[in-house]
Amino acid sequence: MPVSFRKHLCAAGTASVLAVATAPATLAAINTAGIIASAVTQDCISWRVSGVCYWLMCTPFGCSVKTSVKVTHYIPEVVVSTYTGPGGNPWHEMAFMSGAAGVVDGGLTSGAAAGGGNAADIKDAGRRQSNIKFKYADAIGHPATSLIGGSIAGYSCDTAARAFNPYFLSTLDSLMWRTGLPESLYPEALIPGQRELGSQAAANMWGNLYPRSGFVSQTDDDKASAVVAQRVADIITRSGQIHVYQQLKGTRKPGYWPPGEVKENTGTANHKWQRLSPTLSASCAVFPDGAYPTAQDGNEAYALWQPYSCCKRRGQTFLYATNF
Repeated sequence: MPVSFRKHLCAAGTASVLAVATAPATLAAINTAGIIASAVTQDCISWRVSGVCYWLMCTPFGCSVKTSVKVTHYIPEVVVSTYTGPGGNPWHEMAFMSGAAGVVDGGLTSGAAAGGGNAADIKDAGRRQSNIKFKYADAIGHPATSLIGGSIAGYSCDTAARAFNPYFLSTLDSLMWRTGLPESLYPEALIPGQRELGSQAAANMWGNLYPRSGFVSQTDDDKASAVVAQRVADIITRSGQIHVYQQLKGTRKPGYWPPGEVKENTGTANHKWQRLSPTLSASCAVFPDGAYPTAQDGNEAYALWQPYSCCKRRGQTFLYATNF
């Protein structure tokens, strides 16, 4: 699938000018400069000394054990945007990507693109309302990911993400994103209590993670957007998923511990979210994260932060690390 994804992106790049000209107008809520500025927040970075690393250093005169400080901090990896119309990404400079992808993807995506929005606005003859909402979604590399990650040798960790890299564009994943197949037949989608964002028992249930499509059963539009964002993060941090995407995963090596897969309802152990639009937040939290105002145009954006641990190499061989 990554090969197919890159093929689509190359075509999307050649059609970017056409896409900008044909994409519908959107209420741009954020821009690249604002996203970079928003990343300077200690609550999200959460830098701390987390241990000591031990290295074996050998020279022609003998061997000795050297130590280095182990640090842990969060890095903003991607901006996940959810929106109601093609080309409606609230990240102004990146809105062309989904529009371009829709133009070059042929009949399936461009034909399906007209069906976005909320079904809750339509009433049937019995005057009943549907709570089914549909969202497009993009996951694009955070522009400040390399500024926060690896900026100070030995005291900040390298990021696995690449700024401005498109990890997921729902317009390229149109078949899965609109049908929910075959994931709607998975046990996670059929068995209550599995892979849910929030908790029924705690009366704070936001939605099901499966099937990981653009359709969400939720009356609150803000919560629907959050569920879609969580689904996107779930996809891109895993390998072998039946979606068109690029995997976001670091490679573990001596003295470097990248984060694992995003998992809901686990606290901030492996991820947290920073709200960017329609309300910019200086803090990070996990979903469910309380009540927030709904975007008037239905378009929202979030920064996904994940924790990294690392220490400076002080010898040829990594021995072990102690954690505080």
